[in-house]
Amino acid sequence: MATNKKNEKLQQEEVVATISKTEEFYNANKKTIWGVIICVLAVGLLILGYSKFIYAPAARHAQEAAFPAEMSFQQGEFELALQGDGNNLGFADIIDQYGAKAGKAVYLYAGVCNAQLGNWEEALSYLKKYNGKDPILAARALALQGDCYAALEDYTKAVGCYEKAAAKADNMFTAAYLVKAGQIYLQLGQKEKALKAFETVQDKYPQSIEGYEIDKYINLAK
Repeated sequence: MATNKKNEKLQQEEVVATISKTEEFYNANKKTIWGVIICVLAVGLLILGYSKFIYAPAARHAQEAAFPAEMSFQQGEFELALQGDGNNLGFADIIDQYGAKAGKAVYLYAGVCNAQLGNWEEALSYLKKYNGKDPILAARALALQGDCYAALEDYTKAVGCYEKAAAKADNMFTAAYLVKAGQIYLQLGQKEKALKAFETVQDKYPQSIEGYEIDKYINLAK
């Protein structure tokens, strides 16, 4: 019992000493402490104000501006979707004015439009800026970069993009990415890598469209 009381007394003394040191530290540094608190609050208020009164309205305007361009895109009018018609903005102008405030997909839209129009370098510049988190769309953007590099005859970069696209998302498009990678490997004379890509389709995606005719590609690689 005596030992317990002694320990309790020591603990109480330690608590008192800690509180005393804390008070001393606060009294010695209270101006600095309150200065830091005020700065943090001020920054928080600035961020909140920017988000509510500047970013949110700009994002709303950007999304409204993007709607006609998206409709043109869905109708396959890629030039109109990209450049606009004088009354409605196209994706190129929306990106110039608003950046990603209309949504990260505007870069993907602009990239697809340019690729459809054969503007490979411009398409790449937009596709590289797309950083959406959806794995299917991210993989699609990488595969489109591969298409652009293939069109520009930069086959090493093209096959790298197709491989990354295939690894990004396991979905119905993966077999197509692997077949494209295999075809480029064949063009580069790398038959072993081509065979590996084709056999992956045969093993993992036999029910895909590409899977039904994968044997002919495998025969080419052997």
